[in-house]
Amino acid sequence: MAIYPNIYQTLVPCPIVELRGYLAACGLKGRLYAYLDYNGPTGTSRDSVAEGMLALAAEKHKLLPGQPIIEAASGSFAMALALAGRTAGHPVVLTMPEDAPALRQEYLLRLGAQILHSPAQRGLAGARALAETTAAEKGWYYMNWLANDDNPEYHRRVTGPAIVQAISREGRSLVDTITVGVGSAGTITGVGETIKAWTNDVRIVAVEPFENQALGGGFTGGHGIPDIGYGIVPGNYNAYVVDNVAAVTSTDANRAAQRVLATDAIPASPAAGAALHAAAQLIATGTSRSALAIFSGRQAFNL
Repeated sequence: MAIYPNIYQTLVPCPIVELRGYLAACGLKGRLYAYLDYNGPTGTSRDSVAEGMLALAAEKHKLLPGQPIIEAASGSFAMALALAGRTAGHPVVLTMPEDAPALRQEYLLRLGAQILHSPAQRGLAGARALAETTAAEKGWYYMNWLANDDNPEYHRRVTGPAIVQAISREGRSLVDTITVGVGSAGTITGVGETIKAWTNDVRIVAVEPFENQALGGGFTGGHGIPDIGYGIVPGNYNAYVVDNVAAVTSTDANRAAQRVLATDAIPASPAAGAALHAAAQLIATGTSRSALAIFSGRQAFNL
């Protein structure tokens, strides 16, 4: 058994698991797979993205040794960045609206991050503006993960090729559809571009909350699927590699996550459940015969 220098070296390649139990429970015929991209400390795909973006920035000499990093984030990416930055020797400063949940802020502080507040009424836009101006004034590195090509570039180099290698069978694809929940859009762009460069026989489906349809051009609002559906079209999003957008309700996403735990012993997060539900629906309608859902997070157990 290998001994690794740190946990980040263990995160890829991720396993692909066939969901036979879930397919049978839904009464569907076809093949359904899950790419389990959530084995890091936060239990989300953000861990590998944060570490990968830091490595790419350093490789391109955009990030200097020990340089402070600033980012507008307060969710799972904020946690992942705080941990990855600390491991790599970079202080991490997070900007967020002043009304961000107090417990979340306390947790981020315990992880070693510093926090700067922007006015509550300006939301994410205000936090991003504060991060950009502060970086310019202090000479810090602004990660800007929603509109930084290092995000999809990581997936072009790592996630996309790993999936291609796994689903390739004698020059053809084992699956005809890949469903991806869209948060920062790095995964769907990087994976989509890699897949389309390899074959046009695989559809790429962007998944967003039904209650917050920024990608599909519908109404936007609150929803219950953390880590996707930010209410904007991220700068990373490449619509040219997306064949269609699927909107999944928060109820269906959570129900799918609960069901796949019971049927296949896979602890999926609601965001993973959304990708799973979208894939299953495509099989149910006959649009897909073999689908792969990217699971970007695992369920948290609080016993």
